Amino acid sequence: MDIEQLQRRLRDFAAARRWEPYQTPKNLAMAMVVEAAELVEIFQWLTPEESLAIADDAARHQHVGEEIADVMLYLLQIADQCQVDVAAALERKLALNAIKHPVR
Repeated sequence: MDIEQLQRRLRDFAAARRWEPYQTPKNLAMAMVVEAAELVEIFQWLTPEESLAIADDAARHQHVGEEIADVMLYLLQIADQCQVDVAAALERKLALNAIKHPVR
C-alpha cells in the first residue's frame, strides 16, 4: 500500500468536487467516527464466535470491508491534513507498545 499515493488520490478526489473547505481535521475526524460507528454496528449483536466467522458470510464480509475502507480513508486524510507521516507514526507506536507491554 502506497500511503502517499492514496493521500494524493484523496486530495485530487476532494479538489475535483471542491470539497477542500470542508476537509479540515475536525470535520474529517467527526466523519471518521461516524464511519467507525457503522463498522461497530455490524458486530453489535453478534456473539464473539459469530464475529470471528464474519468472513463466512459474503455480504457481511463485503460490508465490513467497505466500512474499514471508509474509516481508513478518513484517517489518511486526517494524517495528510495534519502532516503526519503515517508509516513513521506506526513504527513509533509499535515500539512504544513493545516497551509498555513486554513479553513475559
